[in-house]
Amino acid sequence: MKPRIKLADTKTADGGTLSLFEQDGDYSISFEGQELMHSRLNASEKLLGEIGLARLKMQSSERILVGGLGLGFTLQRVLTTIGRDSQIDLVELLPDVIDWNHNFLFNLNGYLLRDPRVKAIVQDVTQLIRDTKPDQYHAILLDIDNGPTAMVSRGNDSLYSSTGLSALFRALRPGGRAVVWSAGPDQGFEKRLVKAGFEVTSVPAKSHVSAKRASYLIYVADKIETAA
Repeated sequence: MKPRIKLADTKTADGGTLSLFEQDGDYSISFEGQELMHSRLNASEKLLGEIGLARLKMQSSERILVGGLGLGFTLQRVLTTIGRDSQIDLVELLPDVIDWNHNFLFNLNGYLLRDPRVKAIVQDVTQLIRDTKPDQYHAILLDIDNGPTAMVSRGNDSLYSSTGLSALFRALRPGGRAVVWSAGPDQGFEKRLVKAGFEVTSVPAKSHVSAKRASYLIYVADKIETAA
């Protein structure tokens, strides 16, 4: 087996180190030595994209928010599902992660950033959601940090606070759906989603298709469309 090679690293706002590795054609991203994602273990990211768009009526002009780029597997699934006139706002906090996808990860999923339906935005997704006008997105897909329990950036905690989830609810169109990748169950987070007005379910997610059991959880938060 070929050695594991560090391709690049970057510092987060909290001073931690996020690193990109390659080994024998596979890629991974780690934070402070702990692996966050691996190109072979992409089933949960793809499932996030699949579930996030399941409520769409597949019209020609959906507007989707994808928070977190990573290795690009959620973006990949979204692009294979939406129509040609739809728009994806791809929001990534760290500009270096976007650069990694343009350069080191281009042949993996980085080439997808050239799709005209994708608008890459370097910004804190929490602030973007709070600044968004009401009823803007048909779907919001969040794979930020380690889920509701932040690890890479403590600032991400505010996204999953009561205030952050109320802003998330406002940003969705009636009938829209938000999905959140989580490293595990979080009853407090689920209660805050309900309090914000969402109808909430959760879906177990495997790290890879052939895994015997689920490793993660995807929270599904629907903004129910009320009768006029």
